[in-house]
Amino acid sequence: MEEDSMVESLFNGDRAVQIQAATDLSKLTTCKERNLFAERGVIPPLVSMLYSQDYEAIQAALFALLGLAFGSERNKIKITKFGAIPALVELLQCKKSRSPTELAIAALLMLSACRANKLTIAASGAIQFLVEILNRDKQRYSGGLQAKLDAIDTLHNLSTCHQVLPAIVSAGVVFYLLQLICRSDKSSKVAEKATALLEKIASLSETGRVEIAEADGGILALVETVEEGSQQSREHSVGVLLHICESCEDEYRGLILREGVMPGLLQLSVHGTRRAKDMARALLLLLRDFTNCDSSRQLENSVLKRIMEEIDAEKGNVNGTAMRLVEEMIAKLNT
Repeated sequence: MEEDSMVESLFNGDRAVQIQAATDLSKLTTCKERNLFAERGVIPPLVSMLYSQDYEAIQAALFALLGLAFGSERNKIKITKFGAIPALVELLQCKKSRSPTELAIAALLMLSACRANKLTIAASGAIQFLVEILNRDKQRYSGGLQAKLDAIDTLHNLSTCHQVLPAIVSAGVVFYLLQLICRSDKSSKVAEKATALLEKIASLSETGRVEIAEADGGILALVETVEEGSQQSREHSVGVLLHICESCEDEYRGLILREGVMPGLLQLSVHGTRRAKDMARALLLLLRDFTNCDSSRQLENSVLKRIMEEIDAEKGNVNGTAMRLVEEMIAKLNT
């Protein structure tokens, strides 16, 4: 379809013609082409199509808007300015089996990456529905695993705005993220994204840290992830535990120790990413001096002190002696 014809079809065409024009727009391959059509004013009629009750029209418009938003902050702002967010939020609530819910979440994810859109998205009520998607049964509602992953990423984008983070925490996201971690393989993409958002929350929100620490099974889920997760999820999980210990001092250290954190933590201090090693070491130092926990897994501080001294002597690296001591400590904690 020619440029002028495509624009005219979006503004004045019937249902079938509009759908075809939107479909053609979604196939544009270059930023130059997409920006050219955005300047010609195609965004308002595409947004209008989102408010129809026509599944095919909504889907075609979403694909076209996703294409226009890709790589263009200006177009993301325009799409929001012309009223796409309320329509997308309405689509999030759709419980029909044949629904473009996943595309709507993908659109929110892309729009939320733009700083100028974050407050508008938060004010729309989208946060509560994004959180609820984390708990949706895929057999009853539209949207499966990808919808959950995109919802977490969207919330993560929004959490970078300090005015929005309290609303994310108050929507109950901590509970649902911990539930996802408990139900998922600790090395899965879901666990990686859930622990990443939890670490963001723990780093910035006192309320969030308390909710994580006091959630039933929350600390245990994080400890298990430190032991069994992927490199990324282990790193984020130890980050959450470190933020809790740093801010709450002794209040939750006993709980963390009782949940058996030490084997995974010691292994992470040897085999984790550079950042994970640094955080594991910092958490080890905090736990080393905690001596009032009457747990069967309580540290023998003298052994841990020797490990830390060996690490200190090697400027943060783990030499053969420290590695042997770590292995001995893990063996003792597992007996």
